[in-house]
Amino acid sequence: MKVMFICTGNICRSAMAHGLFKKKVLDNNLDIEVYSCGIYASIGDTPTYEARRVMEEYGVDIKNHKATNIKYSDIKKMDLILCATASHKYAVIDIYPELKDKVFTMKEYVNYKRENHYSIDIKDPWGYDIDTYRSCASEIDECLELLINKLKIQ
Repeated sequence: MKVMFICTGNICRSAMAHGLFKKKVLDNNLDIEVYSCGIYASIGDTPTYEARRVMEEYGVDIKNHKATNIKYSDIKKMDLILCATASHKYAVIDIYPELKDKVFTMKEYVNYKRENHYSIDIKDPWGYDIDTYRSCASEIDECLELLINKLKIQ
C-alpha cells in the first residue's frame, strides 16, 4: 500500500505526518510506503525549525526531508491520499479528478471526532510558536494512530 500526505508547502503538516507515519509503520511492521507533497511546495524546501524540533520530541528525525510539489510527485500511484484540509482535498480532486475516490482529509478518513475539535481541517502552524506546532503534531499523531488501527483491520 502507498499512502501520501498533502498540505500546502510540505514543510509542516505533511512533513510531520510523513515522518511520524513512517515511524508508526515500522513500529507496527506494516507493508506501507509513505510519501508526502505540497500543493504549492517549493521543491527542496526543508521543514521548519519548529516542525523538526517537535518531531524530535516524538523520536522522529525529519531534518533530511525535502519538499515535493504535487506536480512532480507520484500521486497517481498512490492507494490513499490524505490531506491536511478540505481545501487541499478539493484542490487535489480539481487537479486529478480521476483520483477522487482515494482522496480524503486525514480527519475525515479516520473519523476523527474530539471535544473542541470540530473542524475537519488540521490548522497550519506555519509562522506560529512551538506550542502551536505541538498542538498540530498532537492532532496528526491521534489521526495516525487511528489510521494505523484502521489499516491493520483491512
